[in-house]
Amino acid sequence: MFDNIALFGCKSTTRFLLENLQIPFKIRHLISISPAQGERHEVADYDDLSELARQHGVTFYQAKQYSLKNETDQDYIRSLGIDMAFVIGWQRLVPADILNSLRIGAFGMHGSAMNLPLGRGRSPMNWSIIEGRQAFYTNLFRYDPGVDSGDIVDTFKFQITPRDTAETMHFKNTLAMKFLIERNIERLANNTFKTFPQDISTTPTYYPKRNPSDSLIDWNQDILFIERFVRAVTRPFNGAFTFVGTHKVVILDAQMFDVSDFGYETLKAGTVAAVFDSGKFLVKCYGGLLLVNAHETGAILKPGAQFHNNGLEIKQFERNRLGYFDVEGDE
Repeated sequence: MFDNIALFGCKSTTRFLLENLQIPFKIRHLISISPAQGERHEVADYDDLSELARQHGVTFYQAKQYSLKNETDQDYIRSLGIDMAFVIGWQRLVPADILNSLRIGAFGMHGSAMNLPLGRGRSPMNWSIIEGRQAFYTNLFRYDPGVDSGDIVDTFKFQITPRDTAETMHFKNTLAMKFLIERNIERLANNTFKTFPQDISTTPTYYPKRNPSDSLIDWNQDILFIERFVRAVTRPFNGAFTFVGTHKVVILDAQMFDVSDFGYETLKAGTVAAVFDSGKFLVKCYGGLLLVNAHETGAILKPGAQFHNNGLEIKQFERNRLGYFDVEGDE
């Protein structure tokens, strides 16, 4: 039985698993990063887990480098004599020197709407909403030095609904992670688990990294794309944003109001059509009116206000032959 288990992570998903995993073994070590590193690396939904580790009697180590390529980090982690590790909410590769020091191995999660090896890389849940996908596959896989290329232990599939957001997708994916670990922990600890390789007949594809600046709204897109875009980058991310005058407007929740324009046909796309007493407002878009249910801004929005980019360029991501954003090649 191998039960010296470590957890690598620095996000709320890491916290949830440490607090809620129902397994007959104790997580003994938690490797994380400092709040300063979380800010420097723009880790969405970063969580300082030092106090949680103390409460659970877990040895806590704050890595000197997020990449774990620092010699001090590697020496310390090797000194722990870890049997196996779960890499949850880490968002970085684990160096081969560390992987080779683990008696059984490191196991992480990666998912996509098409299942691996399609959709490796960054932000697959965000991209799945943007693309209008309807299902998501979460994989428990054994880490190797590559990008999401390890052999699969187990898979869980869940639905992407028309109301799912970045937040609810994280909820679902976290529950899928919990379920997969609990279903496989006995075989992992006894080193009797089986893996299967990713489909070598399929050329891997990779989603690109999304940065906060990539959440700028393109009002030249149609209303369905914009509605999905808002859901895809809302909390725990920075939120879709635009500008009115000199003020930034962050749109956190929006929905298609109607394909009818209610007399606002002549308005330019991206124009505020109406503002209601509740503070909610309508925006004219290509294909109908968008109802904004929640937003943050220092501006007073009035009918006729025109949203704009404030001189910023909207990043155009490469698309594959089907029009999606996962492309062949390296991440």
